[in-house]
Amino acid sequence: FDRIGVVVGLSAEARIARQRFPRVAVGGGTADGAEAAVHRLIGQGVRALVSFGLAGGLDPMLRPGALIVPEAVVTQGRHLATSPSLNDQCGGGTGHTLLGTDGIAATVAAKQRLFVSSGCAAVDIESGPVARIAEARGLPFAVLRAICDPAERDLPPAALSALTDAGAIGFLAVLGSVLARPRQIPSLLALGRDAAAARRALVGRVAALG
Repeated sequence: FDRIGVVVGLSAEARIARQRFPRVAVGGGTADGAEAAVHRLIGQGVRALVSFGLAGGLDPMLRPGALIVPEAVVTQGRHLATSPSLNDQCGGGTGHTLLGTDGIAATVAAKQRLFVSSGCAAVDIESGPVARIAEARGLPFAVLRAICDPAERDLPPAALSALTDAGAIGFLAVLGSVLARPRQIPSLLALGRDAAAARRALVGRVAALG
């Protein structure tokens, strides 16, 4: 595992990944940040890449905490296959495809459109840069993600402005959003429960890899 570079969006995801993978880089929740994280890891001499962390559900059958190790990533109109052997090291492939986008799918309507247009089961920001750069560099790659927000749930406004560039939660930004729009509190609490389920699933999988 020490030659595998792991790309995450959030510092909380990095803490989980580092329990098994020593080389982890945080992208901060943006596509540009993820691309920079991949290049940092390649500069450290990694020989394979893994996109790790939370994902948004597009397939209504996927519930919060469901783990996916997809067979391919769809990004910028391309269908890039993951490495079967690296999938096995991540706990085994699940047969899904995952959509790599440059932005967050924040609403139910947006998730439905992406599901219909792409056929992908889930979506995240880091997997697209990981897949594209891995393919360009001739490196194997895989994705290990846990569903956080399911297909039928909008993300509350606070979740869209919460991240800092370092991938941490900006609590002042969250507080300001909640004070401005207090009606989002139930949705924010639901997201917290979903995220907790996803983190538990990732912790369990990482422990099992050991």
